[in-house]
Amino acid sequence: MPVWLQTALLLTLSNLFMTFAWYGHLKFHNKPLWIAIFASWGIAFFEYLIMVPANRIGFSELNVSQLKIMQEVITLAVFVPFSVWFLQQPLKLDYLWAGLCLLGAVYFIFRS
Repeated sequence: MPVWLQTALLLTLSNLFMTFAWYGHLKFHNKPLWIAIFASWGIAFFEYLIMVPANRIGFSELNVSQLKIMQEVITLAVFVPFSVWFLQQPLKLDYLWAGLCLLGAVYFIFRS
């Protein structure tokens, strides 16, 4: 499997954990803050277990700017369905415009 694909798959998985750690507690806003904090830390631990190897694998062939832009694209691709499905937020055209801006970033970072 190519390094860029291994990296993208691992970053996608880690981003699922990250998104739940950062935003999942918002669905349960009536719970005490300390529960949200400890639950988020617990989830983030698993995110780091996947993200650190993903970045190390990716860095063998990609530069740090390429890794960062890849992460940002994956973040948007994971966050939009999460916010619509899990948090019941409306799907907005702004996500499309943000995605197009990120595609521009991908072009400029990966063109060399």
